[in-house]
Amino acid sequence: MPTAPAPSAPAFGTKRIRREDLPKGGNLCEHCTAKCCHYIAVPYETPSEAADMEYIRWIVLHHNSTFFKEDEDWYLLVHTVCEKLGDDYRCGVYETRPQICRDYTFDNCEYDEDWTYDFYLETHEQVWEYTEARFQKKSESIRSKKPDPLAVVA
Repeated sequence: MPTAPAPSAPAFGTKRIRREDLPKGGNLCEHCTAKCCHYIAVPYETPSEAADMEYIRWIVLHHNSTFFKEDEDWYLLVHTVCEKLGDDYRCGVYETRPQICRDYTFDNCEYDEDWTYDFYLETHEQVWEYTEARFQKKSESIRSKKPDPLAVVA
């Protein structure tokens, strides 16, 4: 018996269904662009010294890697798309998907979240500035001294 084609997510710019308007027994994933399949967020140990921030700066120098804090917990956020996500925003290995995907439900998903963070580091310059503000001793600077414009170059 042939299966019905999977419904596709709404086209960009069209109005999405509101979570509270989802019919009883409906599946919110049928109206989503698979936000949860476009990143990996893993807990990260809270940095306690400048050397920890230097490691974070190194990570952020790699494409698509950022950090955010939720409450006081730090997370490494890697912006990457699951290789099994189809063009229709459906899982290509749904029946054999990883357990973390099986455990994730649309009851607590980010369907209607706007992803605004109070604390977000996306460039190595931001990490540098945060490190200087948070870990710099009053008598020291982690930056190189500004060149003396009057110094004679030999």
